[in-house]
Amino acid sequence: MPDKERVTELYSTDNLTKIKDEILPVVLDQIDGKALVGLTREELLEALEPIVLSTTAERKIMLNNKELGYLRRALLDEIVGFGPLEPLLADSRVNDILVNAPDQVYAEREGKLEISDVTFRDNEHILQIANKICNWVGRRVDMTTPMADARLPDGSRVNVIVPPLALRGPSISIRKFSKNRMELPDLVARGSLSEAMARFMQIATHARLNIVISGGTGSGKTTMLNALSQYIDPGERIVTIEDAAELQLRQPHVVPLETRPANLEGAGQVTISDLLVNALRMRPDRIILGEVRGKECFDMLQAFNTGHDGGMCTLHANRPREAISRMENLVAMGNPNFPTRAVRQQISETIDIVIQVKRMRDGKRRVTDIVEVIGMEGDVITTQSLYNFEYSENEQSNSVTGTYEYSGLPFRCAKRVREAGLGRNLEELLQ
Repeated sequence: MPDKERVTELYSTDNLTKIKDEILPVVLDQIDGKALVGLTREELLEALEPIVLSTTAERKIMLNNKELGYLRRALLDEIVGFGPLEPLLADSRVNDILVNAPDQVYAEREGKLEISDVTFRDNEHILQIANKICNWVGRRVDMTTPMADARLPDGSRVNVIVPPLALRGPSISIRKFSKNRMELPDLVARGSLSEAMARFMQIATHARLNIVISGGTGSGKTTMLNALSQYIDPGERIVTIEDAAELQLRQPHVVPLETRPANLEGAGQVTISDLLVNALRMRPDRIILGEVRGKECFDMLQAFNTGHDGGMCTLHANRPREAISRMENLVAMGNPNFPTRAVRQQISETIDIVIQVKRMRDGKRRVTDIVEVIGMEGDVITTQSLYNFEYSENEQSNSVTGTYEYSGLPFRCAKRVREAGLGRNLEELLQ
């Protein structure tokens, strides 16, 4: 069993936790912070050893070598890491970490959510770790600012909410940053989509179609956006806009932008809408939004429809039609007097493809629909399904089975694909 997993087990042992909490202030007093700067984790553990040995000896705490090793790691996690969360952060199988209470920390492994044996000392301990995370990106969380979005040094996305909004105490939600970025062939191999669907997405990205990736929480929207981005021409200038930066674009010419909350005086806030307006002055070839969830939807449609095609974004919705309806509602939030038909016209002229992703009951994430927006009929936006996942009826099985089907309908985007020099690729896909 790896050391990290053993540390996780020992963190839940009351005796070791009490010893760690008891000697932590003493150890902190004896550490020379300047001398530790630039040291690796192993070097830090080495530097910590004599301090831990002397501190435990003074208190007549008798521990064997294995227990001392665990104690050093636990102390180091508190000093330079994120405390009890470190073992879960180090576990490559964990995708999400959800802290509800000191003794209630959940972890999602391979799509399944389960309670872990990680514990915190108390709510104050959770708040201390939460502030440590927020301070890393220059943000804070307290009673006056009880909500914050942040990210860890490795890019993992974090949301923190504390009292008075969180009634049971501070809550931390972490969506871990995958060190191994998934690409479309990897997703095909995992059964998340068919090879034909992957080839179509590749063509759509090359042809600079405007793409919306729709899905629920934890369905794999950002993973899909990252996978599609690999097919953007490396010569293009890309501006990304996010609340908390988590996109992993590998192109050489990427300018990442991130929003900023207001300060204590209520000034200095920079929203996604502000960044979108500024991005238009930065000569972008493409604009990519990590997530659209407010009145910035109108600015995004304007940007995508004024010479900045090839845009991409993610959106929370359960079905492709709901994604389009939600975009209407988001535009109406910021422009209540804007005629409904004009909003729908703007959406139908701007958005080309909606990709629907979903996390199934077996924990697997799949592309369930690829829908093409084809225009307006009267006051209604019309779409057509190109690909979809057909479920197989098998209520007895815990796993979801089915097949990916092509509808057989002609691609309305074929003209733009040919104009992009990809006509032969499309013909080969349809053969």
